Amino acid sequence: MTLNEAAVGKEYVIESVHTEDAEMDAFLFSLGCYSGEPITVIAHRAGGPIVAIKDSRYSIDRSLAGAIVI
Repeated sequence: MTLNEAAVGKEYVIESVHTEDAEMDAFLFSLGCYSGEPITVIAHRAGGPIVAIKDSRYSIDRSLAGAIVI
């Protein structure tokens, strides 16, 4: 399942991140988005989900959220 399919308010664990861009992988890693890290979807918006990773909240676009497997 990807972040686009995640239920709001439920904590998940990131299984893997599948992007085809090394810079995007590095960016997500810098946010704390990597395998084994807990992630919670705060809300789903038209542009994509708003997620909580560690002590921060981020808005992630739908295509990027589709690359994050939980």
